[in-house]
Amino acid sequence: MHLADRKAIIITGPRQVGKTTLLRSMFKGEDSLLWLNGDEPDIRLKLQNANTSQLKSLIGPHKTLVIDEAQRIENIGLTLKLIIDNLSDVKVIATGSSSFELANKINEPLTGRKWEMNLFGFSLEELTNHFGSLEEHRQLENRLIYGSYPDVINNPGKEEQVLSALADSYLYKDILAWNKVQKSDKLELLLQALAYQVGNQVSYTELGQITGLDNETVENYIRILEQAFIIFRLGPLSRNLRNELKKTRKIYFTDNGIRNAIIKQYNPIKLRNDVGALWENYVINERRKHLNNHQINVNAYFWRTHAQQEIDYIEERNGEMDAYEMKWNPSKKWKLPKSFGEAYNVRKQLIVSPENYREVIVADW
Repeated sequence: MHLADRKAIIITGPRQVGKTTLLRSMFKGEDSLLWLNGDEPDIRLKLQNANTSQLKSLIGPHKTLVIDEAQRIENIGLTLKLIIDNLSDVKVIATGSSSFELANKINEPLTGRKWEMNLFGFSLEELTNHFGSLEEHRQLENRLIYGSYPDVINNPGKEEQVLSALADSYLYKDILAWNKVQKSDKLELLLQALAYQVGNQVSYTELGQITGLDNETVENYIRILEQAFIIFRLGPLSRNLRNELKKTRKIYFTDNGIRNAIIKQYNPIKLRNDVGALWENYVINERRKHLNNHQINVNAYFWRTHAQQEIDYIEERNGEMDAYEMKWNPSKKWKLPKSFGEAYNVRKQLIVSPENYREVIVADW
């Protein structure tokens, strides 16, 4: 985890996914650790404009400094820079649940002085390693409905209560604290609209009509929601064909359970009409976790033409393409569009169903 060098370690990710728990378990019983919480007002005051002498006095003999919720501290990037440059025997680790704030505050001051890591909810691989492949497969429908937040997994039978608390108490905390977001009711309407459009191409104009926001504000809010680790965008692949769609985008949620909590929809799979959207969101998000956790770099897209030819998900690496179509029903057929195969170097094409999803999600290039 890069503990031996002098660079700061920046760990970002959604609230309540276990950043604090991970670090506390790593440094359990470590006498040389100093833990500071950016949620505490007195800590913010001590760190936001501190000079080197003040930082030396605050840190004292400790060799490891953890600053939790660092995005709450003004000028945190400059503070971390002072520590790295002047306290050579101190290892700094900072966590944040809002990449839009933390990145803005650390990128320039910490150029060349940091390692960045993302932590998400439990991945399929982690859950399989803990519960076993058979039991985890049995839980597949629950994962589509309730997601993989640690508190959800650790409180079976109380999934709805946990998700409601997460959505109500934590989902908007960082976003609404940011002064550029002032219309919380509109933000909730936007999230609900996005939840109903998972797997479909979204139109900022249509979202604006639903929420009463102008296109620029819709785009700004979506960017903020992504930087707060609630959603992520998938862009279109468009290079070779004249009729490829170029300006559309798809939006997914970083957790199925949060998506369902936003629309308060926890019906079992057999009673739902959105199982295709849930399946697509789950597979693409789990694949995203695997790529992140194993530091595999790919370009990810969807593909669609004006003639309605489409591919749900594409990965590109070293000039080769892997094309995936998500089908909850494994008996449904799909064939790679001929025009795509002629235009691009396709390494493999697969239908992803409950019969083969684990192999697809955890595959390494």
